[in-house]
Amino acid sequence: MKKLLFILTCALLAFTSLDVRAADPSLEERIADLESYVNNAARATAGNTNVTSKIAGPGPGHNAWQMTSTALVLFMTLPGLALFYGGLVRKKNVLSVLAQCMGIAGLVTILWWAIGYSLSFGAGNAFIGDAAYAFFKGVEPGNVGAGYYWISDSMWAMFQLTFAIITPALIIGAIAERMKFVAVLLFVTLWMFAVYFPFAHMVWSTTGFMCGPLNPGATIKALDFAGGTVVHMTSGWSALVLCIILGKRKGFGKEPMTPHSMTLCMVGTGMLWVGWYGFNAGSALGADAIASNAFTTTTLAAAVAGFVWAMTEWLTRGKPSVLGFCSGIVAGLVVITPACGFVTAQSAVIMGILAGIVPYLACSYLKKMIGYDDALDTFGVHGIGGTLGAILTGIFADEKANSVVAGLKAGLLGAQIKAVLLTVVWSVVATTIIAFIVKAVVGLRPTEEVEIAGLDLAEHGEEGYHS
Repeated sequence: MKKLLFILTCALLAFTSLDVRAADPSLEERIADLESYVNNAARATAGNTNVTSKIAGPGPGHNAWQMTSTALVLFMTLPGLALFYGGLVRKKNVLSVLAQCMGIAGLVTILWWAIGYSLSFGAGNAFIGDAAYAFFKGVEPGNVGAGYYWISDSMWAMFQLTFAIITPALIIGAIAERMKFVAVLLFVTLWMFAVYFPFAHMVWSTTGFMCGPLNPGATIKALDFAGGTVVHMTSGWSALVLCIILGKRKGFGKEPMTPHSMTLCMVGTGMLWVGWYGFNAGSALGADAIASNAFTTTTLAAAVAGFVWAMTEWLTRGKPSVLGFCSGIVAGLVVITPACGFVTAQSAVIMGILAGIVPYLACSYLKKMIGYDDALDTFGVHGIGGTLGAILTGIFADEKANSVVAGLKAGLLGAQIKAVLLTVVWSVVATTIIAFIVKAVVGLRPTEEVEIAGLDLAEHGEEGYHS
């Protein structure tokens, strides 16, 4: 009898366990999910294990914008940055710049897939992630939530990859025409682990040390919408240190080193501007009002800064140059990047004016005053511009533009300054150590003969132009 009762009890439990399964959502729950999708908010059925959402995967509209934005950010490096930098160097070095951009794109993609994404966005600790997503383990196209409610985890990983690609590529503008290709690749490899992956985690991860919007326990509750500290400050300040350690180009200050093609530079600038919409508006992680605001503020700051830089140049040098327009546009894009999703249109115009003046002064006067050879003004535009943008974010961030500001406004300027100081110190120290390691292992510069002849033939066996 006892055995029979035991068997019946087990059978009843088994039947009950089979019967307890997620049901279809009700009509009200399905409508609530759709409203959440339209508003780019958390699913109404999220966390409810009793129902299975009918739209549990990526939302097509928001995910489509994320795919578009990812393509736009990649477009910023290839071909945008490659042509922008390529046009600014002498023609004997144009291919070296293109090769460095393409080499970095391939190298960083491999690092990102293997461990970089995991170190950036794995839970880890406040300063670095872990190996939970190594080799894209668990990063599936049908899953959501790693980046945001309605975008595919795969697209989140790819979107962030394009940021990881362009950041070290920016550095090559400072050391153009005088660093060996093998040294560039080794430097970038070490730099990604020592600087980029930690900062992507600290600023954008839910456990990050400086992630004000997502980490309630963040030590520094700072704001960085699309990469003022993570992208522009790390690359800009690292570029300054590296170009000083590397030394000046042969003949610097004694012979003309004018850009060989301002036409290519202008084309590259236009590509950067267009691609930057993916960079900034894409960081809203959905086609919503915040993305629209980031699109608007990005346009205003870039246009205003380009005009103001050229007009300032006209007043101080007698002519508004195409290089001035190009540099100003990029400076405006850099300065607005950390703030684009947090400020109003009016503030974006003010930031654009400052972006057209402050980086101009750094490129025109600070560089001469100190005497460093920042070949293509990476520090002046990205280092100074990124720092300016991060601080101005603390001044102009407005809850009218983004409700997340409301909970962080008190003490925000102080938090931004702390984030700036940490970024500068970390980038400078890490880059110094890495540069001397690379110098000891493979050397930094080519021979004097190779540098005089140009890097294209010696390093890549090709010429950009044939007469």
